[in-house]
Amino acid sequence: MSSFIPEGYKSLLSIYDTQKAISLLKRLFEDRLAALLNLYRVSAPLFVEQDSGINDNLNGYERPVDFDILRSDKKAEVVQSLAKWKRLALKRYGFYPGRGIYTDMDAIRRDEDVLDNLHSVYVDQWDWEKIILPENRNRDYLKSVVMDIVEALCDTQDTMQAIYPALQRLSKLKRQVTFIDSQDLEDMYPGLTPKEREKAFTKEYGTVFIMGIGAKLRSGVPHDGRAPDYDDWALNGDILFYDEVLGQEMEISSMGIRVNEESMDRQLTLAGFDNRRALPYHKMLLNGELPLTIGGGIGQSRVSMLLLGKAHIGEVQASIWDDETIRACEEAGVVLL
Repeated sequence: MSSFIPEGYKSLLSIYDTQKAISLLKRLFEDRLAALLNLYRVSAPLFVEQDSGINDNLNGYERPVDFDILRSDKKAEVVQSLAKWKRLALKRYGFYPGRGIYTDMDAIRRDEDVLDNLHSVYVDQWDWEKIILPENRNRDYLKSVVMDIVEALCDTQDTMQAIYPALQRLSKLKRQVTFIDSQDLEDMYPGLTPKEREKAFTKEYGTVFIMGIGAKLRSGVPHDGRAPDYDDWALNGDILFYDEVLGQEMEISSMGIRVNEESMDRQLTLAGFDNRRALPYHKMLLNGELPLTIGGGIGQSRVSMLLLGKAHIGEVQASIWDDETIRACEEAGVVLL
C-alpha cells in the first residue's frame, strides 16, 4: 500500500504546536511507563560491532547499515533494534528481578520495501527490558505487562487531550485489551492474509494483542516474521490499536518474554540459523549467563500519530520519502517534516 491521505483530513494542531505536543507526550508516556513497569532510563548505542551477534536480524533478510572505522580493524553496524543489547546491559547493571531499563532507539531500515502512512526508513522507538523470574515465563504475566503498557498510553492520551482541547475530537483509546492467539486468528479468518486478519479483528475490538508470532501456523506460514534469538515465539506478540483517522489497524509495539536456553536452541534450529550459536551473545545465553527478561519496542512516531490524530508518519518525524508520497501529501496540504 502506498501513502494516501483520507478525504477531508486536516491536522488538528499547527506545525509548531505538533512539535511541542510530541515533546510533551513523549515525556508523559516515558514517565508513566517507567512507573508502571519499574524501569530506569539508560543510554544506548547507535551502532554495535558487526561480529558481536548483538544486532537484531529482524526477519533475516534486512541489511543493516554498516561502516568501517578509521584507525580500527573493526566494522560497525547501525542497530536494527536493541533486543539483545538490553539483555546484556541488564547483566552489566546488576539489576534484580522486577527492575528494568528503557532507552531511545534510532534505526535505519534501508530495506523497508513499502513507504506508506505507517512505514519509514527511519525508526524511532522506546526500547525497554525487564528482568523476570522463571515463574514469570507464562502468558498470564505477559498479558499483565501488555495491560500496563496500554494503561500508560491511555493515561497519556487523557492528559494530552486536557492540555490540547483540539485533540478531544479523537475518540478515546480503548483501555480493555482483547487477547487472541495468532492460530486462533487464522482459524477465525481463514481466507484473509495476516494483515487483513489484523485489520478485521482490531476494527471490531479496538485494542488488541496478538500472541504467538514467529512459528509456522497450521497453514504452513507464520503470522509474521520474528528473529529466533530474542523473543520466545510462544510468549510474544504485537499490540495494535484501531486508528480512526486512517481507518485501519496500527501496530504500536512488538514485545515478548525473551528466549531462554531451551527455546533459543529450538528456534535457531527451526529457523535454520544454527551457525549463530558460535557468536559471543548466543554463547552467553546458551550457557545460562544472561538474566531471564521480558521486553520490547514501542514506536515513538506511531504513538505520536495515534495520540495527535495524524494521517502520515512524516508529520511527526523527519525522513526521506519517495516522489509519490511527497506528491500525495502536497496535494492534500499535508506538511512532511
